Amino acid sequence: MIENIKPREATSIINSLSGGVVPKTGVQHITVGRSAEIQAFINALEDVKNGHSMVKFWIGDFGSGKSFMMHLLNTVAMKQKFVVANADFTPQNRLYANDGKSLALYTAIIDNLAIQTKPEGGALSTLMEKWIEQVITKAAQENNISIEDIRNEQYEKLIQDYIMRTVNELTDVGGFDFGLVIMKYYQGYIKDDELLRKNALRWLKGEYHTKTEARQDLGVRDIIADDNFYDMLKNFCKLFVSIGYSGFMINLDEAINLYKIPTAAMREKNYEKILSIYNDCFQGKSAICSSTSQVPANSLKMKEEACSAIRH
Repeated sequence: MIENIKPREATSIINSLSGGVVPKTGVQHITVGRSAEIQAFINALEDVKNGHSMVKFWIGDFGSGKSFMMHLLNTVAMKQKFVVANADFTPQNRLYANDGKSLALYTAIIDNLAIQTKPEGGALSTLMEKWIEQVITKAAQENNISIEDIRNEQYEKLIQDYIMRTVNELTDVGGFDFGLVIMKYYQGYIKDDELLRKNALRWLKGEYHTKTEARQDLGVRDIIADDNFYDMLKNFCKLFVSIGYSGFMINLDEAINLYKIPTAAMREKNYEKILSIYNDCFQGKSAICSSTSQVPANSLKMKEEACSAIRH
């Protein structure tokens, strides 16, 4: 195993351990005594590959290795061709809110999208361009047009129609605006319009805070906000699966911060959101082929509260 460590991984491991944090890369080289947990997770990934959605909870006390295991599982999932994202619950990031804190969590998730070729995150533009290239190839094949010629301006409307048709097949809620933004990204991608591409990425990341600004820049009617961010995550999941990825795994750490929410009603709303996601996956209400790995714990009471919310 030691012989397989790349110099970059070795440096990352040494620097991270010296600083008392979990390495982002190469963590598999320092894993000991976790075979049972890893096998259980691999089995869960196989279920997701077969079309199931899943929620897993890592529960343990401070220092028990929850964050370490999450980093390890990222490596395992990416090797099995999953899109992976990580985010922490903080006082400003939560599942339910009406003041932008859920949107902040969504933005953190999208910013941290990772694939095997971009394990450090920031893979959104790579994924978008890969999907667009697939749509272009499909349109070229079905219309007997060469790959070179179909990129000409005269076929722009044809590609736009394919983009909207494909997005409409994949999405449920917010599909029109989602497709329109992807179409704008395509226009920027083909015409080398960096500003248009950046604006499309801003919308997809949830960085527009007024509908007026988004309409001026992109011509869309709506923006991603606290009340629809989860639907957008499901849209992304279906998009990633259509590209050929095995699924979308989201790791949410530091769930102790949900327990620390000072308002009882807001705490309960966040617990209910966990329950809603749990039911969404296990009751077959949603066809999202994703694996969501929640990491509550860090406190016995938090564990009790989380389990209580699920039982109800």
